[in-house]
Amino acid sequence: MSHLPATLLASIDADKAALDAARPLSREVCLSLRAKLMPARAGGVNASTSGDDAPAPSETRIVLESLLTAAMSARAPADAARLGDAIRYAEDIVAQREPLCERQIRNLHRLVLKGHGEVRPYRQENVAIAGAATHPPDFLDVPAAMSALIDWYGAAAALHPIARAAQLHTRFVGIHPFVDGNGRTARLLLGLELMKAGYPPAAIRTKDRRAYYDALDGACMRGDFGDITRVVAQAVQRALRLTLDLLGPRRADPFPNLPDGEPTCPLPLPPR
Repeated sequence: MSHLPATLLASIDADKAALDAARPLSREVCLSLRAKLMPARAGGVNASTSGDDAPAPSETRIVLESLLTAAMSARAPADAARLGDAIRYAEDIVAQREPLCERQIRNLHRLVLKGHGEVRPYRQENVAIAGAATHPPDFLDVPAAMSALIDWYGAAAALHPIARAAQLHTRFVGIHPFVDGNGRTARLLLGLELMKAGYPPAAIRTKDRRAYYDALDGACMRGDFGDITRVVAQAVQRALRLTLDLLGPRRADPFPNLPDGEPTCPLPLPPR
């Protein structure tokens, strides 16, 4: 199951429609967005784009840069060339709305782990998920499980994009197909799937981290995706409103009683 209150999805899609109407974002808004998402790098960007006619990075590039920097720098800072290659690869996926396939997943995993040990197609040993009750399948079953995941993805096109992305994220985590880098790859998959549908990556707040992990583990154990989909949906709405707030005073919220909170950068959680 992955049911969400209709009012929550309606509120999110209303926010997305408002953002779509403002796209492409102006140079000023793009620079402000980057300052919000990557404050440590904002000074350099503003300095290099101080002329009125100087181009600013696009909304897509800014969001991908924040997403990929977090995914690729868990152990050491990502070098500029490797980060640039990763951004260009991800930009193509988003721009072309490239359907998910195992090759794409392995390529994303390679981007996450490049330079940190051997990269294999899938794990060749059994693993456990730290702090979780769920047990990933035997390594001999991983290839079949990944093939089934791609088949499910193709058959789930009728789901709301947020529900589909949340379920993909959860099912991938449950398989845990690699020895290392599963969490970062899963969050990168989640972000790219949302972006292909025109949504920003989910903005999971630090105070929501425990609820996120509990919902993820519960969905892997019971096959009920309601809680994890709700956590992701609320995080997506926070990310949408972060950008909408940069556009000026927001319209009255048609669903003021829904959970909300301070805007948060749509960055993945630390590796698990």
